[in-house]
Amino acid sequence: MIKIGLLTLAITLLGLTNKLVENTTTVEKKSLYNKEVGIHFEDISFEEALKKAKTTNKLIFLDAYAVWCGPCKWMDAQTFRDKEVGEFFNANFINLKKDMEKGEGPALARRFKVTAYPTMFFIDGDGTVKHKILGAKPAKEFLKEAEKVTSN
Repeated sequence: MIKIGLLTLAITLLGLTNKLVENTTTVEKKSLYNKEVGIHFEDISFEEALKKAKTTNKLIFLDAYAVWCGPCKWMDAQTFRDKEVGEFFNANFINLKKDMEKGEGPALARRFKVTAYPTMFFIDGDGTVKHKILGAKPAKEFLKEAEKVTSN
């Protein structure tokens, strides 16, 4: 009888522990990928972004990434989620995030000669690259690069 009671208690505790871990993971994901903070990437094609760049007189910021890329994931979780970075980019650029291995990504990778990830481009409405950043950067360094682009 004691063995059955202990087994029931162990199963109950295991179930509660699993539920606690699930809830913690969900909370961490929500705070890590809070869409209210950071760069807001638009869900439009590159051609649509070119048209929008011409009409708004803004540059396109293109994050060329691959899903397996560790530094790309770090940029997404850290730099792109920075409040100051988000405020600056959302005000000054048309922000695009494209997987270079899916959809229009391979054509963009060939067009802009992407050889490493992450590669980030600042592109005008005619499709001309005005500036390129290669590799992961912390928020402050990344922001300085972007500010240079807008001051030219």
